[in-house]
Amino acid sequence: MSSETSYTLLNSINSPADLRMLAESDLEPLAEEIRDFLLRWASQNSGHFAASLGTVELTLALHYIYNTPDDRLIWDVGHQAYVHKILTGRRDRLHSIRKADGLAPFPKRDESEYDAFGVGHSSTSISAALGMSVAAKRTGRNRKAVAIIGDGSITAGMAFEALNHAGGLEADMLVVLNDNNMSISPNVGALSNRFARILSSKFYASVREGSKRVMSQVPNVWELARKTEEHVKGMIGQGTLFEELGFNYIGPVDGHDLPLLLETIRNLNELSGPQFLHIITRKGKGYAPAEDDPVKYHAVTPFDPDKGMTTTKKASKPTYSKVFGDWICDMAAEDQRLVAITPAMREGSGLVRFDKEYPDRHFDVAIAEQHSVAVAAGMACDGLKPVVAIYSTFLQRGYDQLIHDVVVQNLPVLFAIDRAGCVGGDGSTHNGSFDLSYMRCLPNMVVMTPADENECRQMLYTGFTLDQPAAVRYPRGSGPGVEIQQKMEAIPLGKAELRREGKNVAILAFGSMLGTALEAADAIDATVVNMRFVKPIDTEMILQMANQHDLLVTIEENVVQGGAGSAVNEALAANGITQPIVNYGLPDRLVEHGSQDDMLRDAGLTAEGLLTFIQDHLRKTGQLNSAKSA
Repeated sequence: MSSETSYTLLNSINSPADLRMLAESDLEPLAEEIRDFLLRWASQNSGHFAASLGTVELTLALHYIYNTPDDRLIWDVGHQAYVHKILTGRRDRLHSIRKADGLAPFPKRDESEYDAFGVGHSSTSISAALGMSVAAKRTGRNRKAVAIIGDGSITAGMAFEALNHAGGLEADMLVVLNDNNMSISPNVGALSNRFARILSSKFYASVREGSKRVMSQVPNVWELARKTEEHVKGMIGQGTLFEELGFNYIGPVDGHDLPLLLETIRNLNELSGPQFLHIITRKGKGYAPAEDDPVKYHAVTPFDPDKGMTTTKKASKPTYSKVFGDWICDMAAEDQRLVAITPAMREGSGLVRFDKEYPDRHFDVAIAEQHSVAVAAGMACDGLKPVVAIYSTFLQRGYDQLIHDVVVQNLPVLFAIDRAGCVGGDGSTHNGSFDLSYMRCLPNMVVMTPADENECRQMLYTGFTLDQPAAVRYPRGSGPGVEIQQKMEAIPLGKAELRREGKNVAILAFGSMLGTALEAADAIDATVVNMRFVKPIDTEMILQMANQHDLLVTIEENVVQGGAGSAVNEALAANGITQPIVNYGLPDRLVEHGSQDDMLRDAGLTAEGLLTFIQDHLRKTGQLNSAKSA
């Protein structure tokens, strides 16, 4: 692998302005240097890898042709934007990406003027680019907007809503479809590339628009010409749908042919109206192991570039995702009605085994969170028992369907909500900070928070047996490592569990915070309750704790506003109890990226943080000395 000092071209690039000073003949050698740099970086750090290898030529071409940052590049999701960060003055800080106080995992507006739109979730780029195109027109700015979206992200309904709107407005924008989920097809050859040059040229565009004006006056001739154009384009591409939406479709073209990309994008930059460029790229391009297994190399941890990523040792404790994956296979064997649905999160949600054992009962609906919830509702209407495996932050997108299609109809859909709370390197866009707040206000909904792996299994079973909507929310990674009972038994609905008896202070812990509560309680001899259910809340236990203690403290890995602690407050108020109570949880701000431990420390959700919080409150209210003497 090259040494850092050999990056002759790359070391001269501190901004896209520097890039645009290079001759076009320098860009292909620069692409090779960038790939080598990415491989060196990936071998020593953690982050997204394969997707960025696939967008080297595209990123170079866009920054070379467009006048960034004045022209706007909007990356969808952002997994593929590492080259963008390298070219926009952040090369020397790439090693800090996803770490505490380091570069953000995705484009972020307050990190760089070149990050035109903050991302993290998919399918927002076309809407954002359209908004910027409209703003440029309204403010008289001669500015272009480019949305770069992947073949996975464009499956979401939001992307097509934006395409439909943009075509209707005849917005001056470019959408680049980065199609990396297929090998380069026969369409991407000399003939197709030649047509791409022709169809993107100003000459073709002027002839096309002039012909439209003339022939539209003769309806029969115009219809014949339109159909002829569709047939011609149909022979060289798959653009009829995008043409019908009002876009000038170009492609598919080889996304690794840099001279072709430069010529095509330069031509498109000179055209007005909505343009659509379909390119074919290969994830992991330039590093054979990543090309062969792009899923494995999507996100990497340090590895030897000569050997590739080796199989990691199995964790001594199963992750919550694995607990779910094992449970759903066991449950499927017992109940033929069970079906599993996930919005493109098969691996992350732990459904790989289920997909192999029950392929006809597994439905990956692609990146379409709203659809995943609504289709589950339809299945439940006609006798199936759907389980929706979804990340907390992604369920936010299906909230209307959760309310309107599931809750209002009181349908028995079970939501297995992964990545609740702080998630680590993906940061604030992926933290599951709000689900307890947005679910517990819904009628008919049962909300459970397991404190360990066994509770997770039994709660999943409990939720599945109910004839109403239910959710089990659990964090990323492993739990405390308790023994998992294979026999599935329903937990009494809405019943908490007393875990430690103490004096004066009772800590009511929800889910992942039980261990933190027990550790803090040891220091002040406090009572600890494993609340287990956010809804229905165990009012009897709450009243008992209020009667026996001077102070109640709730703790949860969710925002305090409207969260589980608020449910305890409401239970006390409804029963006329004015017992002192304080709520502890995620703060009223975004917790930024870092390791999960970094994020929890930042939020104060540690035993030390909880203990300090309790003692400060006791000190303010004059209860500290009495608590010590008791």
